[in-house]
Amino acid sequence: MKITLYRIALFLYAFTVVSCTTNNDKKDVPQHQDQSFTQDFSIKFNLADEKIKLNKVVSDRNGYIQIYSSKGLLRTRAGQFLFPGTLVTDVQDKQTSDKKIAAIGTYQDQLVYADDKAIFSNAWAGKLYSRHSMPGVKLLSGGKDFVFLISDGTKLGLLKDSKLVWESSLPGDEVKDIKFDEANNQFWILGKESISVFSTEKKELESVLKNNSLSCIGISGDKLIAGTTDGYYEIDQKTKKQLGDIHKIMPWTDLTSVTEIDGNIWFGSTWGAMMLRKDGKFNYYSGERWIPSDTIVDIAKGTESSVLVLTTKGLGKICFQEMTLNDKALFFEKQVRERHIRTGFNANTILTIPGDVTSGIMEDSDNDGLWTSMYLAAETFRYSVTKSEEALQNVRESLDAMERLYSINGLNSGFPSRSFERRGYKFDSEPWRRADDPEWDWKSTTSSDEAIGHIFAFGAIAELVDVPELKNKAVLLIDTLMSHVVRNNFYMIDWNGEPTRWGRWNPEYVNARPKMVGDRKINSSNIIAMLQTAYHFTHKEKYKEAALTLMKKYGYLENLMKPMKEIGMAPDDADELSKDLSSEWNHSDDEMYFCGYWGLYRYALNDTLKAKYKAAIIDHFEYERSEKEGLWNIMTAISGAKNIDLNEAVWYLQEYPLDLINWSVSNSQRKDITPVEPNFRQQTITEVLPPDETRIARHNSNLFTLDGHDAGRSENSAGDIWLLPYWIGRYLDVISAPEKK
Repeated sequence: MKITLYRIALFLYAFTVVSCTTNNDKKDVPQHQDQSFTQDFSIKFNLADEKIKLNKVVSDRNGYIQIYSSKGLLRTRAGQFLFPGTLVTDVQDKQTSDKKIAAIGTYQDQLVYADDKAIFSNAWAGKLYSRHSMPGVKLLSGGKDFVFLISDGTKLGLLKDSKLVWESSLPGDEVKDIKFDEANNQFWILGKESISVFSTEKKELESVLKNNSLSCIGISGDKLIAGTTDGYYEIDQKTKKQLGDIHKIMPWTDLTSVTEIDGNIWFGSTWGAMMLRKDGKFNYYSGERWIPSDTIVDIAKGTESSVLVLTTKGLGKICFQEMTLNDKALFFEKQVRERHIRTGFNANTILTIPGDVTSGIMEDSDNDGLWTSMYLAAETFRYSVTKSEEALQNVRESLDAMERLYSINGLNSGFPSRSFERRGYKFDSEPWRRADDPEWDWKSTTSSDEAIGHIFAFGAIAELVDVPELKNKAVLLIDTLMSHVVRNNFYMIDWNGEPTRWGRWNPEYVNARPKMVGDRKINSSNIIAMLQTAYHFTHKEKYKEAALTLMKKYGYLENLMKPMKEIGMAPDDADELSKDLSSEWNHSDDEMYFCGYWGLYRYALNDTLKAKYKAAIIDHFEYERSEKEGLWNIMTAISGAKNIDLNEAVWYLQEYPLDLINWSVSNSQRKDITPVEPNFRQQTITEVLPPDETRIARHNSNLFTLDGHDAGRSENSAGDIWLLPYWIGRYLDVISAPEKK
């Protein structure tokens, strides 16, 4: 019988249930209070001519940024988040830029310069003009009362009001840098192989440390931080004694600069920038997500809590902004709608110009139905908790796209297409098929992860959206898909009358896998969740009977209850498919499990099964805890579990970068990670890294993957990655509404 997806199914609406979560399910579940946190992001300024050598960056109290280079003074031009600016010649103050500037610095938050004649500034009405007799000057540092210590790399001179009050050299060494210690009124001097200190009161130069690996110095409180090519030392500035051993537990130890900014110590290195945290670990800023090049030249304080990271290829301005999770959600909502909605689908973009989001081309995916289902569910939960008309319209548009997956193929069987695309943009080959409409093509070979995504989103809409038109459509689509599956003996049947490769829940297929093979458990869990959802909203006995038959007669309950720790590789005598399916942990299965848990637990046929399902969900959560995956942790709250590692879930949401471009990242070289032996779970190190230091990864990816090599050639949508865990967290009340300021 022909299935018409556009008919009104009022009889189905009568069976919908407003809510399936009892108060007991939410009792004692923790809640995160959504207060402001610090979100970091980067604005980059690229250097057009890589022959120019960049030497130092400074910023004054007005936020004016200057870079000293081999071509004179440079400044930043344009630049905003996701839209890089450039470095250009600074001609704003011609009387300064026309001079032969040899060094720059700051003094009392004002820009100070050195040329071959004097130390001078445009601040203080230009009254600072302290003449010197060191034509090769290239370093300056200001002390108390406008005293400056200068150097040409060989000689040192203390300058006050155009008078040279002290002069010396660094015995047997070359001067590389000078820092002023205000608390003790002394200058620290970095040599190529030494560190010395000069007392302005005693006019004495004292050698403190000899080391041929020294590379940079910086002052932090009462300590001097001495960077080397393999870690850093701490020296008490008052006693001039070394404190403890060298520090080497940091992302990269070949250091190029060190400075304290707003109470935090920042290190530059030959492989990225690092900020030392209060817990002794580091925030690592590496790769083009953050900076134009990983070779750091200098780091300086910017205005409005920013940090300026000068590299060999340009400047990265790391910005720190206070926002709530709700603020971040609204930012990502805009990102999705502006760049990632393709005929209602939630789509990634291919960037024809690496890193340029305006060059993005939205691409179809084998999993358009799954990624869109996750976004559709996110907007459903958003509407449920906010009653946002915008969210409701987003639900309407994406549900239209999902509905068309069932009709565009013309099969009239309830089989959903993977995707569809306007004709002329895809090859006329597998898995693409011609639609009856001459303007369109559709993609076949739909898989099980598509199916579970559909049922998850449709079930959420049917339960939570108080608009009859949308409820009815969602229930009808549940019935359409599941009627197809049940009618075809628990297979999805494609255009050619054959089961698709992965749309298989039949006992003959499922139970052919050895018990330790994950496909046996995941397929059992998913099909029971799907059948229960269909029964819950249609009350058709065929779905309930099918679920009970699979559980009782074919062991699907036992399959889905199998502990995760018992999932592993198939034995040597297993069939080749089972061996192939179990060669390593399948992280796509995790995504399918948790999407399925919505219907498995909430629409359980009885309380006895519900208790069993809860145990299975918590067992899975326990197995996944090391990944600190925000979605898994938050979705475990479906079951009413008290311990869901909520702090780790919030950490995931807060640490996920605002920049979702797939930049290349490299972490396998890091000195602060501890590798583990190769294992079935594919865990590579003892502790997972923050999301903003790794590749952009969907929920079906291994969060322990250390490197990525996409080179800025694509941008992910936040619709499935971030918005789903946040909005379901809001719905499950484990994340509060934003607190009022």
